[in-house]
Formats: sequence, C-alpha cells, structure tokens
Amino acid sequence: MRANVNQALDDIAAGTKNYPQDFSTFFNREGLLPKQAAGYYREFTVQPPPGVAGRGVWRIVFGEGGEFYFTPTHYESFVRIPGP
Repeated sequence: MRANVNQALDDIAAGTKNYPQDFSTFFNREGLLPKQAAGYYREFTVQPPPGVAGRGVWRIVFGEGGEFYFTPTHYESFVRIPGP
C-alpha cells in the first residue's frame, strides 16, 4: 500500500491522472475533514493492489492549503499524510 500511496503522491505532484475522475472536487459530505469552502478539496485515485477490479477504494484527498489525507475505506475514514 505504501508504494501505491507514494506513487500517487508523485503523480499528484506531476499532474498525472490515473483515471478521468482524478483531481475532481471532493465535497467532504461525510464531514470527516476540516470544514472548508466548496471546491477546497480535490481527490485522487490510488492504484489498487493487484486483483482489485476498477478504481478500488483507496483515495488521496488534498486541500488548497497543502494538506493531504489518505482513505483506505472510500471516505469512511481518513489519515493525514505528508504531501509530496
């Protein structure tokens, strides 16, 4: 998982998309991240492990202020991580 997350952070820094949905607005509907204005957060797909079909559930959500969060549970929980 760590290698996938590190690669995703490198891809974010380079502006590389893994999926068309990458860099779309994350609306924080769950309210688990600090409240911010609409459009503050973006999401990025972390490549799933082998054997997982589609996009999987791993995402990185990042804010305009430079903060990064990883969710291994498709937005049910978040862990703050260092950015690229």
